[in-house]
Formats: sequence, C-alpha cells, structure tokens
Amino acid sequence: MNTTSTTAEHALETTQPNLDVSVVVPVYGCRNCLEELVDRVTCALQLSNRTHEILLVDDNSPDQAWQRIVELSQLNPRVRGLRLARNFGQHAAISAGLAHAKGQHMIVMDCDLQDVPEEIPKLLAALEGDVEVVLGQRVDRQDSWSKRTGSQLFYRTLGWLTDTQYDHSTANFGAYSRKVVDTLNDMPESDRFLPLLVRWTGFQTRKVEVSHGRRTEGKSSYSLGKLLQMATRIALSFSDKPLRLVMTAALAIAAIAAAFAVYSVYRYSSGDIRVAGFTSIIASIWLVGSIVMACIGVLGLYLGRVHGEAKKRPQYLIWQDTRKQVR
Repeated sequence: MNTTSTTAEHALETTQPNLDVSVVVPVYGCRNCLEELVDRVTCALQLSNRTHEILLVDDNSPDQAWQRIVELSQLNPRVRGLRLARNFGQHAAISAGLAHAKGQHMIVMDCDLQDVPEEIPKLLAALEGDVEVVLGQRVDRQDSWSKRTGSQLFYRTLGWLTDTQYDHSTANFGAYSRKVVDTLNDMPESDRFLPLLVRWTGFQTRKVEVSHGRRTEGKSSYSLGKLLQMATRIALSFSDKPLRLVMTAALAIAAIAAAFAVYSVYRYSSGDIRVAGFTSIIASIWLVGSIVMACIGVLGLYLGRVHGEAKKRPQYLIWQDTRKQVR
C-alpha cells in the first residue's frame, strides 16, 4: 500500500483546524475494494493539494470489513473508521460520517468504486460561488440492465409519491459545503434519505458529468422489491401525497357506490329486486366501509411513522471508532 505516514504527520492531520475535505464512505459488502479506494482517493486529493480525511463507516458489513478498516487506519492517518452497532442502512451510515466529519467540504461516495475517486477534484472545483451542492451525473452507467431499470423505477415511483422530479443519473455521489452539512446534521428526523434532505434545504445545486465505474466487488443489496419498499417508506416520511391519494380513492369509491345505489333503485323500481331493504344496506356497506378502511390503513401507516419519531431514538449507534478505539 502506498499510504504511509509518521506519527508527527498523524498528529498534524488529526489536529489541523482547517481540514479542507472530508470523504464519507458508507461500507457494506466491499471489503476487498477498500485499500484501492483509499489509495485512489488519497492520490486524487493530494494532486489537488487539499488536506483531507477519509471516513469509512462500517454499516455492519457481512464480509468482516471492519478488520480491513482498522488496518487501513493504522497505515494511513487520514483514514478514520466508524463501526455501527448494527445495520442501520446506507443513509444512516452517511449521516454518521457527516456528523463526525471535520472538513470544510464534504464528498459522499459509495465504497464499490463505481463512484470514481478521480472525479472528486472535478466535483470540488464546481463547488464555488453560490453553489453549495454539486451532484455527480453518471454518464455511460456500467450497471446491468436490471439495476438501471430498478433505479429508474425507484426514482419515478419516489417522484410520483412526493410530487418531485428526480434525475436517476444522480445519486449520493457529490460534493457538499460545510453549510449544507451543518444544516443536515441539525435535522432531527431519524428516517434519513440524503437526496431529499439536501433538496429540502433549497441550497443552489449544480450537476457535473462524471464517469461511472464497473462494480468489481460484491453486489447491490437493493433488490427491486426493496427499492419500491424504500420509496414507499420515504414517501410516508417526506410527503402527504399518500393521504391525498386515499382521499381521491375514497371519493372514487364513493362515486361508484352512489352509482350502484342509483342502479339498485332503478332495478327495485322496475321490480327486479323484491327484497325490501336490500338497496340501502348494500349501498351503505359499500360507501361507508370502503372509505373507512382505506383511510384507517393510510392513517395507520402515518401513525407508525409518527410513533417512530416520537421515541426520539438515535439515527445510529457508534460501536467502535478507530480514532478513539472504544467499544
């Protein structure tokens, strides 16, 4: 490995008050990529003359990635490892890294090297003037057809449920100013989704085309079903559109029930229905039951989200920190 340093350099890096860049990387299922990732990120930022740190957040990776993170932190003083107590999810891991990052500028990227480290200087260079967020726009994606289709379906579903427009060619890979990160860290909600939280801040955003690497280690943990479930969960946390959809559906069902009632009255007056009370009972059951059950279902989902937020549990739990070596 090419990243070695003396104890004096270690002290300088860890105490430097004006650290330029923090690179936050959630780690899950990519143990064998980490050494190359650290080397390439370090090389890219050294060429740009930027002081930096690399935060590797182990989201309870199943491939024993923590041992590799500890080794890298011992070899490279710029590397800091955080180990979560359990698998809290990618965006909780990102939040943990952002909360512990010290840099004036932040880079968020995946650990599988599909986010190309050599593109980091380009993202940082675009973070100028009034621009507070720079998102990497992936061109010529190296994912499989199923992965690209799932991603497009996820963002379209999420956009429809939240009444927003999403570009499926962008994800978490990007550069963020200290102002943006401080704002994100101050947000108290436990259900995190970085793109929506960043969009909510309203800070000026720029997109920059970046190359996209081929995944050589592990595989994505997001199946199509998990992506759709996540889209629904995010919509419940960030939008009231599901409630409005229920009201629309309830009104539609009420209209159908009313039409059925009119049709039943017609048949009764024509002598086709001879049982007294049949029309009123059926119409009442269809009208009231359908509306009540639909509304209770969606309200129950929202109540569950409120219950989760009301408990005020932390977004994540840090089990180990290579800089503090505590457990």
